[in-house]
Amino acid sequence: MGSEKIKEDTITTAPVKDAPALVKKIGRTTYIVRIHFSKTSKETMSDKIKRMLKNEIQQM
Repeated sequence: MGSEKIKEDTITTAPVKDAPALVKKIGRTTYIVRIHFSKTSKETMSDKIKRMLKNEIQQM
């Protein structure tokens, strides 16, 4: 990353072989999060979010 300046909440376009990245700078730390999805998953994104919310509620 060197001396590159990265703005907050920017999404970069990665080469096809790499997953897209979300870049977030908090203070002096820059976080790069690669996003990928399983091609064999049978659960939709909506299903996953609902499952995660149900799990979160059960922990309360």
